[in-house]
Amino acid sequence: MEDEDRLRRAGLRVTAARLAIMRTVREGDHLDVDAVHHGVRGHLGQVSLQAVYDSLRALHGAGLLRRIEPAGSPARYETRIDDNHHHLACRRCGKVTDVDCVTGHAPCLAPVSDAGYQVDEADVIFWGVCPGCRSEDTRRREPPEEPL
Repeated sequence: MEDEDRLRRAGLRVTAARLAIMRTVREGDHLDVDAVHHGVRGHLGQVSLQAVYDSLRALHGAGLLRRIEPAGSPARYETRIDDNHHHLACRRCGKVTDVDCVTGHAPCLAPVSDAGYQVDEADVIFWGVCPGCRSEDTRRREPPEEPL
């Protein structure tokens, strides 16, 4: 389904900014607001940061974008919304990667006590060090090559 149709079905006006935001988020990798703003400016030219904030809020509220908030990181946005997946986050560089849920359906985890809540979702972020940062660590530890 095209983004125009998604916006209409969600009851939102189709605007150039919203279309550019959807495209930018789809092409990106868990982008924060500044990265979305930069990408949208690349597609449209001038657009205000406030317009991007407002559109992201509307798109998220309509269920067209997923917003994740890893601790110590700004909110990130993605278009993968139709499944139950989680995220891997790098403690060093902040990279975020999707990881499928083992059970495949929500919620994949249940609290020890639900305290009367009807639990329908578990938002899981696994923390560690990404392959790129681990590779940098290895390069730093290797002794310099000796001249011949």
